[in-house]
Amino acid sequence: MPVRGEIIRVRGLVQGVGFRPTVWRLATACGLSGDVRNEGTAVLIRAWGPAPARRRFLQRLHDEAPPLAGMDAVERTPVFEPPPDGGFRIVASEAGEGHAGILPDTAACAECLAESSAVQDRRFGYAFTNCTHCGPRLSIVHATPYDRARTSMAAFTMCTACRAEYEDPANRRFHAQPNACPVCGPRLLLEDACGTPLATGNVDAIDAACALIHAGHIVAVKGIGGFHLMADACNPDAVTKLRRRKRRDEKPFALMAPDVATIERYCTVGAGERELLESRAAPIVILSASGPERVAAGIAPGVRTLGFMLPYTPLHHLMLRQLARPVVSTSGNTSDEPQCIDNDEARARLAPLADHLLLHDRPIANRVDDS
Repeated sequence: MPVRGEIIRVRGLVQGVGFRPTVWRLATACGLSGDVRNEGTAVLIRAWGPAPARRRFLQRLHDEAPPLAGMDAVERTPVFEPPPDGGFRIVASEAGEGHAGILPDTAACAECLAESSAVQDRRFGYAFTNCTHCGPRLSIVHATPYDRARTSMAAFTMCTACRAEYEDPANRRFHAQPNACPVCGPRLLLEDACGTPLATGNVDAIDAACALIHAGHIVAVKGIGGFHLMADACNPDAVTKLRRRKRRDEKPFALMAPDVATIERYCTVGAGERELLESRAAPIVILSASGPERVAAGIAPGVRTLGFMLPYTPLHHLMLRQLARPVVSTSGNTSDEPQCIDNDEARARLAPLADHLLLHDRPIANRVDDS
């Protein structure tokens, strides 16, 4: 009896990256029947069809894997049972022993940034815009397999529009576990250091926080992986105040700027350095401080380099677009202490450091510092 089906286990960085929708799309295009699901340590594919079609499917899966995926191993086992009815499906995940690889949080993609900046889009000004190609992963996951119920997004019930995206295999948010919008997702809250609310809602809270930074205040900002202390990098008084409160005598501060053009006002940026700055990892890149303009002298005392990064979340992009200048973006802690990740912890520990706190209501499951 000829083998018409097989079980395919794909191991690696294959959960939370749009891998199952890609499997569904390619299997359907190749005329296969079966299903795909996450399991504890892999993605499990059951595929039935002629051998040439299955070979074509695997080749296309290798060539057309999602941009964030990493296929470390593909294990194939023949099956002789008849195929299920109903074409090819994505089915519920199975728990299993072991741990699948989970990607680190990934810088916002161009499509999500375009939506958050388009006035007519329903996600305009939304600080938590994401899709399967970007956004939080490690910072929100509690356990594998990587499904919404096992993340800190479980508390947020998707609205009708988000649910439609999540369930549409042709949509780039199909099974994007952090999928949300201003109607149903996390929200921002700006408080002063005494805990008094000053602004709520994504747009109002961001506007108010940026105005405070412009005015020389220090704002503790809850990102996707932890808190950061932000201050105007060109304001000597703000930088001196931050150094004193953080008890950080000379170690250089990391900086964030809205774009490479802004960085080039202060530093020389070569082609390789530009590539690093704009990569998905969004790392801090050490650059020669040889541009025509200068940040406050207290940023990096005694050295001729600056550590710059670009915004890597919609929240950072929305803030830096308004600020239109470099800001200090240093970990939310005093020297030698761990970075804060919890709202109440931040209210207690960061109140002596920050004048205001920009919070949100999505819990951080795992602390993630800058790349």
